[in-house]
Amino acid sequence: MEKQFGQVEAISTDKRTMSNWDMFATWVGANANNGTWYIGGVIAAAGMYTASTTLIISGLVSYALLALASFMGFKTGLPMMALTRASFGLRGSFLPSIINIVQFIGWAAANTFIAAISISVIFKDLFGWQAYTAGGKAGLVIGIIIMSLLHLASISLGERSVRMIERIGIILVAIFVIWESIVVFQHVSLADIFAWTPPAKVRISSGAAIDILAAFNLAWVTASSDFSRFTKRKSGATGWSFLGANIGLFWFAFIGLTATIATALMNNAFDPNDSDPSTIASKLGLGIIALLVIVITSTTANAVNLMAAGSALTNMWHKLKLTPALWIVTIGATLVSFIPLWFATFLDAFILFLDYIGMFLGPEIAVFLVDFFFIRKGQYELSEFTKVDGKYWYNGGLNWLAIGAWLIGIALYFALKSVDIISQTIGVTFVAMALTGVIYYIAAKLLKK
Repeated sequence: MEKQFGQVEAISTDKRTMSNWDMFATWVGANANNGTWYIGGVIAAAGMYTASTTLIISGLVSYALLALASFMGFKTGLPMMALTRASFGLRGSFLPSIINIVQFIGWAAANTFIAAISISVIFKDLFGWQAYTAGGKAGLVIGIIIMSLLHLASISLGERSVRMIERIGIILVAIFVIWESIVVFQHVSLADIFAWTPPAKVRISSGAAIDILAAFNLAWVTASSDFSRFTKRKSGATGWSFLGANIGLFWFAFIGLTATIATALMNNAFDPNDSDPSTIASKLGLGIIALLVIVITSTTANAVNLMAAGSALTNMWHKLKLTPALWIVTIGATLVSFIPLWFATFLDAFILFLDYIGMFLGPEIAVFLVDFFFIRKGQYELSEFTKVDGKYWYNGGLNWLAIGAWLIGIALYFALKSVDIISQTIGVTFVAMALTGVIYYIAAKLLKK
């Protein structure tokens, strides 16, 4: 009897329920949230021209890759981490799975922390407690617990819960962004925002901005198939995913960017640590309703984060069903949400997190995309995804060629950081990815010969 290495569930075309609108709403909701706003505020330190240019370029490149990875899920019906079995080997897929679990729990924790800041400000207005932004932590801790309970409710029914949350969330997001935009431009003109120059001591280069944005955007690439395998049409998996992710990114990051600069102009002071939505909303005088919407939109983004982490967990523990896996990663994210309390500022913890994401994710994505589209020509044999000693077993379940290329990519990321002409202009993330892909392709072709 042939030995099997954990079953994987491929969603057949007759069981797919997500429409083009669902895919669009999922990816708009994934990016229309606190984290994207905060990213926009962080890159404000590059100035409006540089930040907006790098935002557009990074979004278009990153989500073109998301569309490609999303097509893989549509074509096979498999989640992303199961798909990495073909490139990294059945056991080798544990490496990207671990990275996905860590990074999406981290993203869920970051969004939870930002939303908890909003809750602490609400408690300040209602009960007179000291807000986290003023040094208080009690409201923040209670906020983290409240957010975690909301997350547990949002993922209680698995993929169906995520779809429902995104449909509701996108409407609230639209209302909030329009409101926020009106208030911002009542105080400051767009010309003033473009003319503003960040202080030299906190100014960041275009390369640094691209790397920050790339780490943020590329995280979604490794979750793409987890949703596209449920979609009915190729256009939903590719074009509508690309469009939704970019609209969500540009929409909310531009709001975070302009609101942060507007606040700096109004207060004659710029502090990147005050880029979170709650602080900005408070300074703009938007009130408790705005803070509540921030809390709700965090739930829409984290539904996607937790789904991706849970899916990766099921790739490692094959008998674990998706819904229990979602509960496990949600509890894990709750615990991780407390880690920023040990850093001097949340921004310090956030930037460190982004740096590690870019370092690990970029080369990983390069390997599995090159493997599927260039080496395998878009054809995977689904019957081989569970076979010990099968086509994707390689050497003891590990494809050392892919793992080696990935490790070289990580080393290149580190090395390129010290090359100023790259790190200060176009950033190192996409360069390291391109080099990793080329190395893997050439090595695979030479080995085949």
